Amino acid sequence: MRHPVAQAALLALLALAGGPATHAATDAQAQALGKDLTPLGGEKAANKDGSIPAWTGGDTKAPPGWKPGQARPDPYASDKPLFTIDASNADKYKDKLSDGQLALLKGKKDYRMEVYPTRRTCGYPEAVYTNTRKNATTAKLAANGYDLEKAVSGGIPFPIPANGAEAMWNYKLRWLGEGRIERYSTVFSQPGDGKFVPLVQDQWTVTPGGDLGGKPIPDGEGAEYKLLNEVVAPAARTGELILVHYFLAKDNDAWLYFPGQRRVRRAPTFSYDNPVPGYENLLAVDQYPMFGGRLDRYDWKLVGKQELVVPYNTFRFNDQGKKLADIFGPEYPKRDLIRYEAHRVWKIEATVKAGQRHQFPKRTIYLDEDSWMMVAADIYDAQGKVWRVQESYPYVAWELPACVYQGYTVYDLNVGRYMADNMPQEGKTDWLAGREGRIDANKFNPDELRRAGAR
Repeated sequence: MRHPVAQAALLALLALAGGPATHAATDAQAQALGKDLTPLGGEKAANKDGSIPAWTGGDTKAPPGWKPGQARPDPYASDKPLFTIDASNADKYKDKLSDGQLALLKGKKDYRMEVYPTRRTCGYPEAVYTNTRKNATTAKLAANGYDLEKAVSGGIPFPIPANGAEAMWNYKLRWLGEGRIERYSTVFSQPGDGKFVPLVQDQWTVTPGGDLGGKPIPDGEGAEYKLLNEVVAPAARTGELILVHYFLAKDNDAWLYFPGQRRVRRAPTFSYDNPVPGYENLLAVDQYPMFGGRLDRYDWKLVGKQELVVPYNTFRFNDQGKKLADIFGPEYPKRDLIRYEAHRVWKIEATVKAGQRHQFPKRTIYLDEDSWMMVAADIYDAQGKVWRVQESYPYVAWELPACVYQGYTVYDLNVGRYMADNMPQEGKTDWLAGREGRIDANKFNPDELRRAGAR
């Protein structure tokens, strides 16, 4: 169901969704942050029927006895589902479902969504709120309408967005700490037999925009984030390395190392709809993680708010103690493990610009109002049919604190397969919150890639 934005200021700004690119909220509009609005720009109030409660600061305190680096317990394990959505009743709930969700419910046998009570658990450090308030009246887009021209780190750039590009920058620069170290698995389904061989990787990530000091963005280098991946399984691919630099205002740089060749190669193109190497043509570069890269090939329309049933507080699904075989089936992950809740989301429609090329002519993207995480996305083919469906699996990382997701799933309806990426089972995770010395910034350059491959 479409949900009207409560504040008159936001309604006025939404009317500008197709208007001038540059924008900053007025002082009067920014005064709503932390009052009628959450500090990040969501609606504080409950929805009309109370199924989405009021935001009261989030639930960011770790359970007693838990320490960073340990498996995360489910603090809501005693909650019971309110109802289940499946093919038999999907039309009843279609106003709270995306096109892609409806396609999965109606197209995959026994696919279902178990819907739990909504918990607005997302909260952040006070410094994130302070930096967001600074950005509210000063951040702006470049004259081209899609690049970020001015903002500060450690906060959301556009808590009161006027258009889809601004909302997407909120997603791209949402606060996740300054970096992370993780081991994760990527699962590629083989329909019919349920068999899969996971691709297991260690990943190091640094995020300059996570600096809570409120430093100017873009900085001198203009990096959005950098990541280094090393394959640790299967044995045939062990030792493969990929280094990627994602930039704020230019195409990505990427370098590959293959042990058999014992040399580093620069990837000719690692952006937009190019396939991610080794991902069996199930993931384009700008689908990672849910979306990544520049905004220049699409027009971004901010449709407005919607109440949507989405994965949320997915501690059980992200349980590191489970085996991959306990989680993933041949057609989709085990349905009883994924917690869905009703949340208000920003709906964005992206259509390829005239004169530009992309194999995905249209995307519909849903951003959680409390965190700016991308919780769902639908990708359409040239005939206007849903081609790929994506969903992420958010939870609260208490050590930051922040709402994050590692894992996300991509269903390709045309080939009848899915992949689940960045899953923490049979691995480890360690989110960082600016703790110096844990990640070496020198690690993220081609020379280090050569040294790492030589070891």
